[in-house]
Amino acid sequence: MRFSLFYEMQISNPNSKSEQQLFHDCLEQCVLADEVGFDGIWAVEHHGLYEYAHSSAPEIFLSFVAAKTKKINICHGSTLLPKNFNHPIRIAERLATLDILSNGRVYWGAAKSGTRVEQGAFEIDPAELHEQWLEALEMIPKMWDDKAFEWKGKYYDIPPTHIVPKPIRRPPVFAACSRPELAVAAGELGLGALNFAVYKDEQLKEKIDNYRDAIARANPLTGYVTNHFCCNPAALVLKDDKKALKYGIQGSKFFTRSMANYYWTEKRHLGAVRAPRNEPSDREVELFKNNRNAPGSQLSVVFGDPVSARETVGRFVKVGADELIFVLQAGTIPHEIIMESIKTIGEEVIPYFK
Repeated sequence: MRFSLFYEMQISNPNSKSEQQLFHDCLEQCVLADEVGFDGIWAVEHHGLYEYAHSSAPEIFLSFVAAKTKKINICHGSTLLPKNFNHPIRIAERLATLDILSNGRVYWGAAKSGTRVEQGAFEIDPAELHEQWLEALEMIPKMWDDKAFEWKGKYYDIPPTHIVPKPIRRPPVFAACSRPELAVAAGELGLGALNFAVYKDEQLKEKIDNYRDAIARANPLTGYVTNHFCCNPAALVLKDDKKALKYGIQGSKFFTRSMANYYWTEKRHLGAVRAPRNEPSDREVELFKNNRNAPGSQLSVVFGDPVSARETVGRFVKVGADELIFVLQAGTIPHEIIMESIKTIGEEVIPYFK
């Protein structure tokens, strides 16, 4: 099992000072994660998603992470491929440069953008998202061949051009796939799978098994197969069980509800998100504690002390997940609590699964 961290650069009630501090705090968290044995740092690309995700230039953040760490993988989760967001040549160039400077540590996730805010800001027709994503996804790995690249497709017409530099090795390629049918589609294209953890054990196992079957019959669009299934549960692990539950539940509620403002609506949201920011009640904490690893409970979060966390992670291992990308950085969780949790996971969870 691999263990990684997931960054939206989420912030509640931002101002110029707190937003600036957020980026420095996240970088400090990544450095600690490298020191205590985490495997990867995944950073999203989003635009205009106020409070929910301030990570609009992950290529710059990840370059700082690469410069200040030694071993941890540097992962885009994910780059937006439709043409008004990023030209494929620029993506290929940035990924290769980052791979060289990180000594071959880059993983690459490719996404379409599912929010009306981003689609409107970049003047993108939602009906063309999938085809633009597919065309760019096929093009970019070919740009890393030693010969000059040329292309004539529906959205791009590129004359022979040397795309430089080349990566140390072709990065593993992933796709965001929240629904079961999208995981199968990713497998058939030979892509790794990035999934929110929102299933019961048997449901997640079925999704992973179907993904493996799809990978086995893959016709890889990129020219090579990435057989790797990731889940990104919300997480907070502290030696004090009640403290972990209190902050974890508060953070996950803000994270999920703020995401709903942008993803679960046809309207373009603007301004502060409608999401709870208060601490959970003692009764809410106790109810969660009594049900978190009970038979039939949902496999969606890793909250609590190291003993309960190891039990939950063991469930992910049992159903066949390859990597857990923990969502620790939520808008209402203080930096010092996230640092404490990273250290606790590194010392008292990760070693049990390596």
